[in-house]
Amino acid sequence: MNKTELIEKIAVKSGLTKVDSKKALDAALDAIKEALAADEKVALIGFGTFSVATRAAREGINPSSGEKIQIAEKKLAKFKAGAELADALK
Repeated sequence: MNKTELIEKIAVKSGLTKVDSKKALDAALDAIKEALAADEKVALIGFGTFSVATRAAREGINPSSGEKIQIAEKKLAKFKAGAELADALK
């Protein structure tokens, strides 16, 4: 499912227009993005939790030259499914 298909499903299930559904989805995604950028967790009970994890700096190897390189620390967005979502996937 892509974003357009998700907007259509939101419109059908909520009774909103596609334009209003797009605005609602965009607002929700922006709010999640802003919270994660501020290192906050976003917990949607029953659905799941979005959080930020930090991957430590490490040493890697350049595959083309075999040379050792330093890989910088990196922040990653993580998602852990909630109980209701996990049960729905069984």
